[in-house]
Amino acid sequence: MKSKKTGLSYPFGEQKPAAAQWLQVAEGVYWVRMPLPFALDHINVWLLRDEIEGQQGWTLVDTGVSRPEVQDLWQQIEAEYLEGLPILRVVVTHMHPDHVGLAGWFCQRWQAPLYMSLTDYALACLWAIPDQGDAVLGGTGGVSAAVHFAQHGLVDPDALTQIEQRSSYYAQLVQAPPKQVDRLLHNRVLTIAGRAWRCMVGYGHAPEHIALYCEELGVLISGDMVLPTISTNVSVFAYEPEADSLTLYLDSLLCYLELPKETLVLPSHGLPFYGLHARVEYLQQHHAERLTETLEACQRSEGCSAAELVPVLFKRQLDMHQLTFAMGEALAHLHCLYFQGQLQRRVDEQGVYKFYAT
Repeated sequence: MKSKKTGLSYPFGEQKPAAAQWLQVAEGVYWVRMPLPFALDHINVWLLRDEIEGQQGWTLVDTGVSRPEVQDLWQQIEAEYLEGLPILRVVVTHMHPDHVGLAGWFCQRWQAPLYMSLTDYALACLWAIPDQGDAVLGGTGGVSAAVHFAQHGLVDPDALTQIEQRSSYYAQLVQAPPKQVDRLLHNRVLTIAGRAWRCMVGYGHAPEHIALYCEELGVLISGDMVLPTISTNVSVFAYEPEADSLTLYLDSLLCYLELPKETLVLPSHGLPFYGLHARVEYLQQHHAERLTETLEACQRSEGCSAAELVPVLFKRQLDMHQLTFAMGEALAHLHCLYFQGQLQRRVDEQGVYKFYAT
């Protein structure tokens, strides 16, 4: 199935694995879908047949959130599909709950090592502590997040209260990771079933996101860096309030243009697809258009805050979970232009950052 509009083709059509089942997508590579309690209702995770030091088993890439129903689905898969073989290692692309949520459970259950970038591992360890993550390093919920969003124009008291009450939201979806990690770095090669899988670091969506590329199979496990139908969230949050996340993300996309055009992309959300270069070029154009809209919004005499930019960039109704990411993404677009020198900023009488075209 190929879309003339997007330039993408979907080798499995609309086919997707049902709950507690899998679908083979390449030699030794199996696709599993796990439910999510968000508007984005699923995550794709991957089981790779493996052998380490003569031990047959599986490498798991990403895990789903820590929920009893997700654990139940995994136990069904273990019983019906894994041929009695163990999980030999757990690879996590980045620290967001849908990717790392059950890493601790799997590692303990199978006495398997965790492979992850050190930056994302450290942040996951901090935020997985109930009621402590916000105090140590402010995240997307809690008092620090509410203060951060208020400084950028979100002044609705009910919204800010809801954000403050989300201080343990991350910990509710993520079990504590193990106490050790095998660090993944850019261009490190993991040998999985005798095949080389090269780590590709990406920035902007997560602190240090890891994608995996296997030249022999022509397969890219892209995580959240390249998705087929939605644009990856790129935000500025309270833990790094001066970040230029969008520039980091757009720069990171360039490395995917170095891969063959016929690469099969296995994304964390949506369907596996061909058309990597077309998708990267679309994402670059998409953000260029959003930056133009951002600049135009800031040409008003009163300037523009991140909260005022949200309805410009997001035309649909947003729930609270979506609003926090929309605020972060609006600020990422403002910061991109600010650090390029196309915008200036100052704090108004209400203590809100306003951005103005130079």
